[in-house]
Amino acid sequence: MVDSGRTSRRGRPPVSEEQRGRQRLGISRHAVRLFAAQGVAATSGEQIARAAGVSERTLWRYFPTKESCVEPLLTKMLDAFRTVLHAWPPGSGLIEHLRAAYQPVLGSSSGEDVEAVLAVIRMTHDEPALRAAYLVLRERAEETFTEVLAARMGMPPEAFEVRVQAAAMNAVLKVAADEFARETAGRGITPEVLNDHREQLAHALGLVTGRLSGTDAD
Repeated sequence: MVDSGRTSRRGRPPVSEEQRGRQRLGISRHAVRLFAAQGVAATSGEQIARAAGVSERTLWRYFPTKESCVEPLLTKMLDAFRTVLHAWPPGSGLIEHLRAAYQPVLGSSSGEDVEAVLAVIRMTHDEPALRAAYLVLRERAEETFTEVLAARMGMPPEAFEVRVQAAAMNAVLKVAADEFARETAGRGITPEVLNDHREQLAHALGLVTGRLSGTDAD
């Protein structure tokens, strides 16, 4: 006899957005490790899923291609810049703010995640599919740059001047990230290299954005 006072549940409980994010990041970490160890071509979706402890069905539900598995880690670097840009205080110059607050990845990231992000950036130079995924993420990030700069410049986001400056900012960030990845290859992230990266980024952004936005340029 079934107890009508109880509600029976069938199947697994729904996965929350937070759980989904953690699982995607875990898959990303394993994918990057395999890509770095044996190359993208030699790495299969089945291997990534097995290493991450998930089914292939779960893997392909989260990622359309094996190369797109790198997106959660790469997003950490883009999110770090978006975060510091959103925190740009009124009355403060952008370059001054970057020198004081910018970190190449979000502060809560582990050292392994930082190294993994840089490893992916290095691999994008030899792996066209990874580079394509990287450039798509950078294009999406440009929307945030446009929003922040439009508010600062008192113009609509679609204004030509705003879009040009956002594109220039995105290009500088990409080149600086490439250089940071190159500088840390085989030597790790030292305080000196990190400071050089922050200063290089701030200086370059000052050169390309100062005149357009009236921010502080060197």
